[in-house]
Amino acid sequence: MSKGLFEKFRISPPPEYGIEPVPSNLKTLRFLDYFVLWSSLGVGLLVFWAGLLLVPGLGLGLALLAILVGHLIGNLFLALVGIIGSENGIPSMVAIRPSFGIRSSYLMSLLNIIQLIGWASFEILVMGQAVDAIMVTTFGYSNYAIWVLIFGFFVFLLAFGGPLTVIRDWLRKFAIWLIYGLGIWITFIVFTQYNLIELLSAPSTGALTFSGGVDLVIAMPISWVPLVADYNRFSKSEKGDFSGTYIGFLIASGWCFALGAITTLATGEPNPVLLIMLIVGPIAAIPSLLIVVTDETDNGFADVYSAAISVQNVFPKIKQWKLIIIISIISTALALVFGLSAQFEEYYINFLLLIGSVFIPLFGIVIIDYFIVRKRKFDINAIYESNEGAPYWYWKGINPRAIIAWICGVAIYWVLVFTVPWLGGSLLSLISAAFLYWLFAKL
Repeated sequence: MSKGLFEKFRISPPPEYGIEPVPSNLKTLRFLDYFVLWSSLGVGLLVFWAGLLLVPGLGLGLALLAILVGHLIGNLFLALVGIIGSENGIPSMVAIRPSFGIRSSYLMSLLNIIQLIGWASFEILVMGQAVDAIMVTTFGYSNYAIWVLIFGFFVFLLAFGGPLTVIRDWLRKFAIWLIYGLGIWITFIVFTQYNLIELLSAPSTGALTFSGGVDLVIAMPISWVPLVADYNRFSKSEKGDFSGTYIGFLIASGWCFALGAITTLATGEPNPVLLIMLIVGPIAAIPSLLIVVTDETDNGFADVYSAAISVQNVFPKIKQWKLIIIISIISTALALVFGLSAQFEEYYINFLLLIGSVFIPLFGIVIIDYFIVRKRKFDINAIYESNEGAPYWYWKGINPRAIIAWICGVAIYWVLVFTVPWLGGSLLSLISAAFLYWLFAKL
């Protein structure tokens, strides 16, 4: 498809923001925009599902505490990397370049593309399963594949439209208010129909430690860290960007986690789709799930759009809309395949842990480098210079100090997970990688 083909069908070409710094006239988003965006991205069936994974391995009291602690910590990383994007107008994978070197950022982009396609496929998968469950319950008709194809196409359309359109016209005006209304209603049902005191005293199985639960929770906001700057670079105010991101994700994701943990413990139902149908009753089940699915589409949008941005970090000349088409097709195809697997829960837990092990120490280094070592100063022009002697070229485009610190952080994470799982690996791997990088910088 070329520009001429767009003109033939009278379609406006999608906006191309690429990986260059966002010009000041496009930096228009404020606190409410980011509160809406990150509230919306913090809610979803996959977040609800993650809450189910905490109980009964942990007792409800410890599970709720793990949700709070995990979000307080994880959201800080999310909002800080968002500040890097808003102050410099650059996406997340470009923000890695000063710390790791330009060629090293290509490797990180590859890892990010893999995880984002994984997330996009999971999002499309749960949307397809949710609507299929509605159709089976209501009409006795099942066609999972067709729903996956429909939602894969809708996610593509949102990504094609771009972040400013999605935030201002889709989320802020429509989708987020539906999901907040549904959340308040489900919360009311939970507090009036279930005995929370009794649930708090229910015994745990001990299959999950508190630190393991915190690690699982931290993985959720951390999974968004590699793409937060892709959207926060459109911020008009760094203060509004930070507070909107932190508060929006904290409230929405923490709330969704908690509802998942409480309701699955009360009902014993491990499937989030069936659980929502059970809570709200048969009459309200269809509109409730449709609202959840409507909100879920923005998560898929963010995954697909940021995966395209990550590819452009390596191949900046490829048109964004072409990448969005390809990534949408791959994600939809994977959703079709994974939707037929009975081991989805196992895949999901391992996926969350893998994300944590890779990106927690990585962005610990980026944060310490930007805020402490460089004192919030980048040479923006040099970020794009790929030649010997350029400030961020280091050794053949690679900063060995950052790579060594990152590998040590990943190794520490997995050593702790396998040898002392009760301790958890997230915080120690992040602190170790960041401290080692800082020490290299001083030496």
